[in-house]
Amino acid sequence: MADDFSESLTPPVSPFTADSLCELMAARPPCFCCSETKEDPAGALPTEGYTARGSLKRLLLRLDPAPAEYETDTVEIFGFPWVTETALVESTKLLFGLCRQKVYRLETLVQSSSHDFGQAGNLHYEAEELRQQCVSFLQYVKVFLHRYLEPSSSLDASHLHPYEVLEAQLPSALLEELFGITLLIGRLKDLPSNVQSATTSLFTMSNQGKVCIFPPSWHLLHLHLDIHWSVLEILHLLGHKMQGQVVYAHQFVNLTGENLTDTSLFEEHLCSLLCDLTGLAIGKYSKVRPTEALSSHHYLCCCTKELWVLLMHLLEHRNKVLHTQSFWSYMNSLLRPLVTGKPAGEQFSGLPTHCKDPLGFTWWLVTHLAMLGQYNRNGTLQNEKHLGDNWTFVEELLKLTCNPKVSSASSFNLAEEQVRMHAHCCLSLCLLWEPSTSAVSTLWEYYSRNLSASFTVPWLGMSGVGSLYKTPQALLEQARNCCSPFHLHSPGHTQLYRSANSFHIFLRVLALCLAQDRAGGVPQRQIKGRIYSKFSSKKMQELSEAGLMNFLLLFLVVARQVELEDVASRACELLGFLPTNCPPGHRTLIWRGQLSLLLLFQERGLDVGAQASWLASSFNETAKEFYNKTTEVSRKLALWGPLGSYLEGVAEVFETSPTLSLSEENKYF
Repeated sequence: MADDFSESLTPPVSPFTADSLCELMAARPPCFCCSETKEDPAGALPTEGYTARGSLKRLLLRLDPAPAEYETDTVEIFGFPWVTETALVESTKLLFGLCRQKVYRLETLVQSSSHDFGQAGNLHYEAEELRQQCVSFLQYVKVFLHRYLEPSSSLDASHLHPYEVLEAQLPSALLEELFGITLLIGRLKDLPSNVQSATTSLFTMSNQGKVCIFPPSWHLLHLHLDIHWSVLEILHLLGHKMQGQVVYAHQFVNLTGENLTDTSLFEEHLCSLLCDLTGLAIGKYSKVRPTEALSSHHYLCCCTKELWVLLMHLLEHRNKVLHTQSFWSYMNSLLRPLVTGKPAGEQFSGLPTHCKDPLGFTWWLVTHLAMLGQYNRNGTLQNEKHLGDNWTFVEELLKLTCNPKVSSASSFNLAEEQVRMHAHCCLSLCLLWEPSTSAVSTLWEYYSRNLSASFTVPWLGMSGVGSLYKTPQALLEQARNCCSPFHLHSPGHTQLYRSANSFHIFLRVLALCLAQDRAGGVPQRQIKGRIYSKFSSKKMQELSEAGLMNFLLLFLVVARQVELEDVASRACELLGFLPTNCPPGHRTLIWRGQLSLLLLFQERGLDVGAQASWLASSFNETAKEFYNKTTEVSRKLALWGPLGSYLEGVAEVFETSPTLSLSEENKYF
């Protein structure tokens, strides 16, 4: 009879074998695993991770961490069978001691590993097994807390069963063991460089499937990430199960005289983790060029990216439920001292001080973290905001960008290459969050003072240099581009640093802000009023040719987004402050800008009579001077440029208009 049920020794494997394995082998718990994840900033998170496997969602919804697992009477942990419902209570120290042994063994493998590819496979599988045993144990701890832990009652201990005494002591004992394991693994920043950089496989074998071979250092790095996250998970679960009771590490308190609670350990571990992740990002930023700011990510691998997402969701959840600090509140406390040059708080000790550009780094990191805020609890990128905005802190950064002297860390004006990157980041944040009127006002204060600047980056060559737009249609098209931003993750947006100067990027921010309030509400009127207030007769006469071009482009953008007639009227009024004998280049630009406004009027189907009359009057005065016999030849040659440009512009208006005809030429001449 036994032979009838024996396993098949040759392929294909019999159904008996498959069924038996399903019963004996538990599903692997979620863990950090980036072996098959491509480096795509907008891609999904690893399929075996905590988000994709639903672990994060179950944690936040207070559901069983592994509802289909640990249902049998015994469970295998570290190669030994244990009673599922009592093991953690009866053998807390022993189990955590075994966990520490596995970590030690993995560290030994890292130290003794060589570049011998003949041993690479064996080392990989041994390191993987050690890591999986630790991760499975931590998963068991989470399941045990969810299913079996209850707050201790105030009954007399003398009447309790010995197991009940141990059960009452479990929260304190668990807290001490968690503290011990955090001391064992240390901080991410203290990992050896060969471990921190172990984010890729040695090689890939393809034999009936893809198998990546990783060095022991890769497994150690990812085990550290697993432990760091699991400690926060367990402490969060512990706090929930204790129903608000503070858990003290009694033995630790008795030995050291210092308090250690579940809340204090959570805060300490969280701040250290945020500090270390930020420190790793500083290392990445040292190799980032301004042109690559939005395409260069801030994490070591997809697993540290996922860790950021996990922390965001956990802290936002705790903020809503427990009224603790939000994710941005923690990050602001961490980053603010970095940009102001002041010492960081004690909880954020260990942040590197050798950042090459603290302000630029902070802009870069905040922008990339805001992008990660689009990931939902399942690890999928959505066009929804799962993380609140952080405009209060970003507006502080804008003030440092636009007026560096307010910061003790910087006392000089920033170059265009820096301002352009900061403006690019600000535009990205406007696309992620609702645009901020205050942010636009701060930027406008800067650009109103520097309207005549060239906004060029010397080492970019001609790339990103604003042209003078040879025709009214080209000028209007540039305004259209500013009012039609690219998608956040599109090449057009990520490469905007090369194709647009910082003023053009500001115009995109302005257009977004004006577009959110098309009904002419208070924010829109405030912005329009602030723009108008910066121009006077003296200001207009001081504008260089580049400044006048920027003025025209500014008003075209505003005209496209708000009341066209009002903006056009104001533009004509301001242009009237320019003297009649202004340089020919200025006159060319004035007419070109006016003709662009005419094209915009035609788009809207509005009457162009008032604009045409103003143009005709200005043109006639210049034409009279040109035909005047007393006008010098050199002056006539100078005037021919504006006149010829005007004639070409008028022809363009007629060509693009469905309603104007040559019979209306008296409006223009």
